[in-house]
Amino acid sequence: MKTIQHFIDGKQADGTSGRHGTVTNPATGDATGQVPLASVSEVDTAVSAASKAFESWGTASLSQRTQVMFRYRELVHAHREEIARLITAEHGKVHSDALGEVARGLEIVELACGIPQHLKGETSTQVSTRVDVESIRQPVGVVAGITPFNFPAMVPMWMFPVALACGNTFVLKPSEKDPSATLRLVELAHEAGVPDGVLNVVHGDKTAVDRLLEHPDVDAVSFVGSTPIAKHVHDTASAHGKRVQALGGAKNHMLVLPDANLDQAADAAVSAAYGSAGERCMAVSVVVAVDPIGDELVAKIAERARALTIGPGDDPASEMGPLITAEHRDKVASYVPRARAQGAEVVVDGTELAVEGHESGFFTGVSLVDEVTPDMDVYADEIFGPVLAVVRAEDYQEALALINNSRWGNGTAIFTRDGGAARRFQLEVQAGMVGVNVPIPVPVGYHSFGGWKDSLFGDHHIYGNDGVHFYTRGKVITTRWPDPSDGGIDLGFPSNS
Repeated sequence: MKTIQHFIDGKQADGTSGRHGTVTNPATGDATGQVPLASVSEVDTAVSAASKAFESWGTASLSQRTQVMFRYRELVHAHREEIARLITAEHGKVHSDALGEVARGLEIVELACGIPQHLKGETSTQVSTRVDVESIRQPVGVVAGITPFNFPAMVPMWMFPVALACGNTFVLKPSEKDPSATLRLVELAHEAGVPDGVLNVVHGDKTAVDRLLEHPDVDAVSFVGSTPIAKHVHDTASAHGKRVQALGGAKNHMLVLPDANLDQAADAAVSAAYGSAGERCMAVSVVVAVDPIGDELVAKIAERARALTIGPGDDPASEMGPLITAEHRDKVASYVPRARAQGAEVVVDGTELAVEGHESGFFTGVSLVDEVTPDMDVYADEIFGPVLAVVRAEDYQEALALINNSRWGNGTAIFTRDGGAARRFQLEVQAGMVGVNVPIPVPVGYHSFGGWKDSLFGDHHIYGNDGVHFYTRGKVITTRWPDPSDGGIDLGFPSNS
């Protein structure tokens, strides 16, 4: 069984706390590694290394930092198959999905390669007689990143490449459930030329997280995870004077109007609800079907759902892999009989799925639940698994009110052929990311990712312009220089007269 180590001050470091977590292959249920859970002193060592490294990295030239990012981009691209295999082995998602995760992370590395463009300041000359004003952006300092299990490569790449390119140093606390892909990304960054101490990894649990949130030398915190923990991260770190962006959970709705292409909508619903086993904050978990197309749409989704191939992520035939742990699988599966007991119609029940040869794996099939109402648990909770709820609505207004009454506002989508309806929806819906005939509207790297309401705590979304602004602080400089004609200084050519 392998031991996955910390990475502090440019080298791997053994854990000293005596506490370890177990890393498991979700497809087999077998323990494949152990990961040290950092003590307070180990977190302090990593923060100290980052703080010391900031003295030189924070003043390094844009050219130097950009060259490192270009080399890093090439290294991650060259090792993308290796990173994808690590994701599949510890998270369970199918290989093609893991490759897609690496590709989306690389988009943000490419954003970091263009950081000189994003850090250009502004200048106003002669705002008063011989007075000029300029605004510049400078790095924040030491940044802590806390990332979730569901995207062990992409979400860390949403954070540290932009933070480092802006001149910050970084302490990353990845999920202890699947840390190998994250650690490999950090090793490649060091190989690309990131100096010792600039990028560090500490594995851990609440002990490590709380120390990062409270540490006096941590200046900013980036977090992606569930809503309750996002709120804890935001409140705790803010109370200790830190800048915080904390992205929380979601209950993403997909609105289907009667004029929509129902085959396209059904394909989209299946892909968005069941891809990556539903373990993503941008998954569609509720389809809102506007009368009279509900029955036909549900039938089309059910037909496609029943045809999905579920198996280990390293099998090319698999379209969906297992969930991350047995406990999470059981929690997800529990929503299906509860929905039935609360009056919903279970159209597809995948909770009894067994994958031959992988009976000890953490598999569940896909489930489709119709006639759902907002008071049911299957609607009210973020399930984070392959369970899709269908709610019926009489018209657009009822559907919009349903979506806007959700306490989450991460992403949403509308499927329609009516441009006027789509335009109205994108303006009226209360969510941070909107798709029009696009079920998972994750923005490209040069736009920012983030939701509204209980899906975001803090003022900044992640990556894009918001990411650059989060990892930098603005400064305005006002100058007045005396003119040579004022006397006292003579720049003329010296003479003997």
